Amino acid sequence: MPLKGFDLTARQTSQMGGGVKDSGSDHANSWAEFTKTFRQGTGPLGQPWRDLFGPLCAGTADDLVVVGQLGQSLDGRIATESGHSKYINGPAGLDHLHRLRALVDAVVIGVGTALADDPQLTVRRVAGPQPARVIIDPSGRLPPSARVFTNDGVRRIVLTAVGAKPALPHGVEGVALPTSEGRIAPAAILAALAERGLRRLLVEGGAHTVSTFLNAGCLDRLHVIVAPIILGSGRGGFVLPPIERADQAMRVTTHAHQLDDEVVFDLDLSAQRVPVGMAKKST
Repeated sequence: MPLKGFDLTARQTSQMGGGVKDSGSDHANSWAEFTKTFRQGTGPLGQPWRDLFGPLCAGTADDLVVVGQLGQSLDGRIATESGHSKYINGPAGLDHLHRLRALVDAVVIGVGTALADDPQLTVRRVAGPQPARVIIDPSGRLPPSARVFTNDGVRRIVLTAVGAKPALPHGVEGVALPTSEGRIAPAAILAALAERGLRRLLVEGGAHTVSTFLNAGCLDRLHVIVAPIILGSGRGGFVLPPIERADQAMRVTTHAHQLDDEVVFDLDLSAQRVPVGMAKKST
């Protein structure tokens, strides 16, 4: 059922170190071991990562696990009015994002984010494998020069509307899906990626894409990383249908985790996740 809104209810707070690149430290060794155990399912997960990332091990609606991520200011802004957003979150928040990437099979972004930010979508700040890169591009607007298309041995997938003719570099997979009013339904996206063996998915941005998945009931978890800054005005983190009264807001069970001077709110959305299907294989 589509969500009209939400209201966060904090249930737990835990302390987690962050903000320092992992290379060459005991912290790095701890994370590397955690990543290996998490992906292989070979044993119990260790702290300090278990409480925050443990819920991403297995799905509840099906065998997919879909987590969204947003980084924002204290006043709920993900960018200034001009669109500048690098970087609202500090080192701890960026490390957290890269840890999420290291744990999933694929990172999903909308074409608007790909055009505006030209991201790499790689794991650079922490140890871990590189996820597949998936771009939702119904009209085929993304140019072949985009950095997400870099031929670095990582799987690259572009989701387009049926009939679109994107200019895809060699080796990039094009997947044509039905659209409604020019948009591809989140459930159809999850089903298509599951069909291609991608089970754990990170919907990274932008705000419109994450909000669309949230509103469609296609997220198991949502990590909102709040930085200790106030922008005063700018672009909001969520784009959802309006509600008339506060009591119509959806209350979400939330766990808060401290990362240096930033806070990750881990929203549990599994109760309203729409079942999609089973992945053919895990990458």
